[in-house]
Amino acid sequence: MVDLRRRAEVVAAWCRGRFWPARALLLIWFAVIGVRHLGDPCYTSLFGALNLAIHEAGHLVFRFAGEFIMMAGGTILQLAAPLASAVMFLRMPDYFAVCVTGVWLSTNLYNVATYVGDARAQALPLVTVGGGDVMHDWHYLLSRMHLLAWDTTLAALLRILAFGILWGSIAAGVWMCWLMARPRSTNA
Repeated sequence: MVDLRRRAEVVAAWCRGRFWPARALLLIWFAVIGVRHLGDPCYTSLFGALNLAIHEAGHLVFRFAGEFIMMAGGTILQLAAPLASAVMFLRMPDYFAVCVTGVWLSTNLYNVATYVGDARAQALPLVTVGGGDVMHDWHYLLSRMHLLAWDTTLAALLRILAFGILWGSIAAGVWMCWLMARPRSTNA
């Protein structure tokens, strides 16, 4: 508990004197993204193209490791990119940017949930890099792990995780904006 309190004090000190209005607008946009994801499981925000590019690059990056890892590589890199960014921003430190990476991670989790939930139906339009036959990553992965019948359950769990990370990141960002907006005399 003491460590959590100390971390909160460090973040509060970092927030002092920082410009909050642009960050607040960003949080409003993130809230719109969160609401849209709740209403449409196939929704993709401005993050969508970036997420897809990183996903496809993941297949190429992990091609050396065999077919199973190569197929999982898209999702691995897709989730690793925002996590690595969060670590980078923690080290800088830029605590508000960590909240942004949390939202980015959640958009990836929502995307993965949609892909996992489509494993049996295979109804989503798919893309491939470099031509060749298009394979549904998650149909392949879940079939190999004998979990194909669990596709929609796993998708629901991923959506719950995405929801928690997205709204937790927004809440942390709101808290930081509130700290930034407070007069200096009350920030002590």
